[in-house]
Amino acid sequence: MSMDNTIWQDAAALGARLFDELREMSLDPPGVTRPAFSRLEDEAHAIAARAARAIGMEIRHDRCGNQYMVWPGADRSLPRVMVGSHMDSVAHGGNFDGALGVVLGIAAATALHARGVRPVRDLVVMAIRAEELVWFPTPYCGSRMAFGLLPADEYEKVRRSDTGRSLAEHMRDGGWDPDALAAGARELDPATLAAYIEPHIEQGPVLDAAGEAIGVVTGIRGNLRYRHGVITGEWAHAGAVPRDHRHDAVRAGAAFVSELEAIWDRYDAAGEDFVATIGEFWTDPDMHGMTKVPGTVRFTIDMRSLDNDLLWRTDAMLREAAVAIGARYGVTIDLGEATHAASALMDPALMDRLAAEAERCGVPYRRMASGAGHDCATFAGMGVPSAMLFLRNQNGSHNPDEAMRMEDFAAALPVLAGTLEGLLKA
Repeated sequence: MSMDNTIWQDAAALGARLFDELREMSLDPPGVTRPAFSRLEDEAHAIAARAARAIGMEIRHDRCGNQYMVWPGADRSLPRVMVGSHMDSVAHGGNFDGALGVVLGIAAATALHARGVRPVRDLVVMAIRAEELVWFPTPYCGSRMAFGLLPADEYEKVRRSDTGRSLAEHMRDGGWDPDALAAGARELDPATLAAYIEPHIEQGPVLDAAGEAIGVVTGIRGNLRYRHGVITGEWAHAGAVPRDHRHDAVRAGAAFVSELEAIWDRYDAAGEDFVATIGEFWTDPDMHGMTKVPGTVRFTIDMRSLDNDLLWRTDAMLREAAVAIGARYGVTIDLGEATHAASALMDPALMDRLAAEAERCGVPYRRMASGAGHDCATFAGMGVPSAMLFLRNQNGSHNPDEAMRMEDFAAALPVLAGTLEGLLKA
């Protein structure tokens, strides 16, 4: 067996051990739970730090609680290469979502170190705080704090879902400094970053269904969301009121959903990137009943696309449809205010580097959009050349049945390491 083969096998075995440690530490049957800004997230960072110290990486933290594991380069004044992701998880979730980016980054650095690579610039593996929106309802919390993008009032206003305590309170518990951040402190400067790469499991079925081990992400879809949609009609007797006298909120809602489906059909036919989800659609449980014409429906819509203009065009079409359908059924359809997160396109040169390494290593891959949001969107939005490397997983994500195969981890390892080696020489 060649020395290189042994190095790759040892690095992959390190990754497997780290995943085992993370699972054992945060086991919460039937899955794992690592809440943002908790003792368990702290321990996940500590597990990563111990592995990084084994090859002499420097460990530091910023005032947000983000952790930086730094392999010093020959010229420390040069912009750094960064790889990483988050280490928190959803409640009873899988062990790979987020943590893969940190573990694969450490494994790649370990392999390069064993091969005698001497980086010209620093390599930083970053463990990012609080990415999972389920804990604090503000997107990309840790990375936005690091770039000074989190609004000052959110430190006190945003509260953790399970404790009811503010982001600032949880940060102070860990020894971090929300007050300095709210006052305008910034931990990351885009000018000091040459590249950011985020490995992550694919959170859908595309790669697994296609028999491809990895994906080179082209962009992270933006979203347009309506959290407080409501259709208001009139409650009435199910048997006594004729059809043309009804103000039926459910029938109007069904027509509205059908219009969204028709819009989606047109986008699919035109080859446009678009997905939409009606995540909630419900009548008032204190009022509804089998013998009542429903007078109120509440709903949510989540729309995503790589094309921000397309999302806003869809918004205009839906608002026109709401007026027309409301008039047809004698109801009012109010979408409420929309929240918008812009899409983030990945850096073409970095995408090409990852694709070239995959081809060199003989690893099947495809270029694909990310439907889920990731901290990489923050970096790309700040002008940092950014890329994502997806690994296929089985059984989806945000559930305890995530099933990324370690052989895919081993296949992705030289792809990431080769890409990083080229960037560290530049």
